Amino acid sequence: MVARMARFVAALLLLAGAVLTGRAGYMHAKAQLAKVLIHRAWEENVQSGKPTAPWPWADTYPVARLRIPRLGYDEFVLEGATPRTMAFGPARLLSGAGFGESGNLVLAGHRTSWFRPLESIAPDDIIEIEWLDRKHQVHDSRYTVAAIRVTDPQDVSFLAPTPDEALTLITCYPFGRSPRSPQRFIVRATPLEAGTGKKFVAAGKVPD
Repeated sequence: MVARMARFVAALLLLAGAVLTGRAGYMHAKAQLAKVLIHRAWEENVQSGKPTAPWPWADTYPVARLRIPRLGYDEFVLEGATPRTMAFGPARLLSGAGFGESGNLVLAGHRTSWFRPLESIAPDDIIEIEWLDRKHQVHDSRYTVAAIRVTDPQDVSFLAPTPDEALTLITCYPFGRSPRSPQRFIVRATPLEAGTGKKFVAAGKVPD
């Protein structure tokens, strides 16, 4: 009886393991397919100048390409940082500034995936953004990391509007798949002067 029960439990464990492995493989394949479709939609955006959904039922579309050269980071930014959108990539907060506008452009991503590489970001790292304007022309913006902070969720000072152009990246903290993420990891970057490699940092621009 004991041996039979042990075999039954072992079979259940094997079945559960197979199901979990299959689910993990499915989720990985789904993420990789979504990435290919988003890339294709971005190329169509550039060619046609019109927002293109990556799949017919998508309620978002790629609006920019985000690169951090030192980290080898290269991802497409989706419009509207909703939970459903952020399952497929980093996304722009609609409450922040638009691309190329004065003010605080805020991009959010998950700590377990899209913004996990921010764990290795450092001051003065270069951040590059390729985006389309309203006339459907492609522009490149370059920023340098001016501040890196770990804050409480109630501290929204880095999400507030700024008088000049700024870029803010936000994710939960700590990184990885720990069950709790009680804090926020913030990267504030400021524009580089064209052709000089120098950054604008106005007095009081970046909170301490």
